[in-house]
Amino acid sequence: MSTLKILVVDDEPGIRSGISRILRNFRVDYPFMDEAFEFDVTEAPTGEEGIEIIESNQPDILLLDNKLPGIQGIEVLEYIKKKQKNIIVVMITSYASLELAVKATSDGAYDFIPKPFTPQELKSSIENITKRVFLKKMTNKLQDSGKQIRFTFLSVLSHELKAPLNAIEGYLKMIRERQNGTKLEDYDIMIDRSLDRIKGMRSLILDMLDLTRVESGKAKRNITEVDLSLVARTAMDTMRPYAIQRDVKLNLHNNGPVMLQADAEEMEIIFNNLISNAIKYNKDGGSVDCTIEQLEGCMNIRVIDTGIGLSPVELEKIFDDFVRIKNDKTKNITGSGLGLSIVKKLIENYAGKIEVSSIPDQGSTFNVRLPIDKPCL
Repeated sequence: MSTLKILVVDDEPGIRSGISRILRNFRVDYPFMDEAFEFDVTEAPTGEEGIEIIESNQPDILLLDNKLPGIQGIEVLEYIKKKQKNIIVVMITSYASLELAVKATSDGAYDFIPKPFTPQELKSSIENITKRVFLKKMTNKLQDSGKQIRFTFLSVLSHELKAPLNAIEGYLKMIRERQNGTKLEDYDIMIDRSLDRIKGMRSLILDMLDLTRVESGKAKRNITEVDLSLVARTAMDTMRPYAIQRDVKLNLHNNGPVMLQADAEEMEIIFNNLISNAIKYNKDGGSVDCTIEQLEGCMNIRVIDTGIGLSPVELEKIFDDFVRIKNDKTKNITGSGLGLSIVKKLIENYAGKIEVSSIPDQGSTFNVRLPIDKPCL
């Protein structure tokens, strides 16, 4: 049994004791975990006392009220960010506002629990956090743990595939039993949903395999002369059917072959992810422009889309493992949350850099610099 330390900072005794009571005998256990997680809860009525506990007995998780008698919760959050404490912070407040949410998120808050909350809402948030903690630790250990960690990753993969497989099985049974009628068109929605689930599973499997390869560092790399323009064109041809569905134009700008000493498969992963994301998060009738050119000792790759864009808060998280941008514009877009994390790791293996700029509702630009002879500045 593993234990995660939780600190509750709230000036309301009822809230503190209620959280302690709810989590006292609570356990989080997933099939892919070696052991279950339990929770050791500590309480503090003020931000000042919370900081003292953070310094003397740092928690894994902080449940933090913003409206406190002394320093405010947002100031405690700023302190944690300044000190670079590895703590997952969840704001619990009845005074939530857009301004507070943006500020807290930019300072590292992972989630919000509005007051009053039910025991199930609290448990659900803690379950998600525990899963994140476990997956993060597993990712960090991947490079040194060999077969056991790869086995665990496969366990995670099988667990994450259960839900979509169950959904597809349910739809197929409904179709076989003709539950919606005898006309084929009566089942169009079920067929479309099943295809979406299959697409999501395929994406997850491929991304998990790519991440395992990158993190383990044990796959043999085949460094040769690679024509990046050919890799980009192949990626566009692969994604073109989806682009046609969205009426998104794909444009490649280069003057013939652009050669780089690299692993062809790794370059394919980079281009496939950047171009597929540019289509996926685009607007119907939009465009994707890819430019490849040699400049100042580096190979420069630029992928520009006319899509939904990213907020400053979203930009800070976009390259993290298992992170998916969730808002009203992305709720119907599937993904594993690993693609850009893998891209960044691959680029860093070449001593390269990736940067992104974006304007909400106007589009995003991803700039990649890969060194030809020495690291790019």
